[in-house]
Amino acid sequence: MYYGARDIRIEDAPDPSPKADELLLRVAVTGVCGTDAKEWASGPYMFPIAIPDPVTGHSGPMIPGHEIVGRVVAVGEAVNGFSEGALVVSGAGISCGRCPWCRRGRTNLCERYATVGLQRHGGLAEFVAVPAGTCVDVAPYGLAPDVAALAQPMSIGVHAMRRGRLRPGEAAVVIGIGGVGTFLTHAAVSRGATIVAVDVDAHRLGQATRLGATHVLDPTSGIDVERYLAERDLVPAVIYEVSGTTVGLASALGAATRGTRLVAIGLQGQHLSLDTLDLTLREIELIGSNAHVFARDLSEALRLLAAREAGWSDVAPMAVPLDSLVDEALVPMATGTARQIKTLIDPWATAPRATVS
Repeated sequence: MYYGARDIRIEDAPDPSPKADELLLRVAVTGVCGTDAKEWASGPYMFPIAIPDPVTGHSGPMIPGHEIVGRVVAVGEAVNGFSEGALVVSGAGISCGRCPWCRRGRTNLCERYATVGLQRHGGLAEFVAVPAGTCVDVAPYGLAPDVAALAQPMSIGVHAMRRGRLRPGEAAVVIGIGGVGTFLTHAAVSRGATIVAVDVDAHRLGQATRLGATHVLDPTSGIDVERYLAERDLVPAVIYEVSGTTVGLASALGAATRGTRLVAIGLQGQHLSLDTLDLTLREIELIGSNAHVFARDLSEALRLLAAREAGWSDVAPMAVPLDSLVDEALVPMATGTARQIKTLIDPWATAPRATVS
């Protein structure tokens, strides 16, 4: 239960009851996101603790967790297509289905968009109620729960890749190989692109190589992205900025050449001046990417997870108990000292365990 900056407590709470359009899930595992770590370290930013959320109405202490997989234990009376015992993944993003953006199929831009675990109670608990419209049955993909828990962040990567209109045979740069950057790399390699992965962490660059990145660069080595590309005669069609840092975005803008599509995914905390004349004359496209489109991206994320024969224990090697959330997940992520790319929480575990792929 999140109360405020650096104040999250393990508490007993009543089991939720599903509304007519919801499923009650017995949580198998929930992934911890960089957003969760930022909220814990210095929030609240998005968590509606003091002021009620205008969509969900939630205010006050809240259960985080939006990367959720669990088994259905109760089905709302208006729900069809799900049965008790089914393993499902929730994309967490809730859209109204009626506004102009929803009617255009861009549900992530819904006028009343809200997210389970960000604007209402989430999956860092033993049970969670989620709208059935955010859920996909995992059975057709043959995934273990620990792998299915990666579907929500993978869907963010899938959506970002599509926003860049990446085509087979094109070159792309991915700046920031954290959780989303890792999954974006996998999605882009699967599309048949040549990937240049950029990060300051050798472990993350090694992960990018294992996922098929052709080139890796640590920009602190003395070679910036622009020079690295020029020395190898690489002309990227797309540059994906995932780090959310001003340095990363400045590097992406510096490396952009004629006709480059620059996709901004990482959340920037500061304003950055742009040379709009340069963007105009070189026809550089600056594209935002936010969340995912449930109907298109979540099922593709599950397919991509299933397609990797090596499994995903290198990305998410351990699942830890709820009472290890702060020490094993939030603190390492907030301080940049995490030993793994993704950290999973098993609310039923009493000790850390290896994940099952």
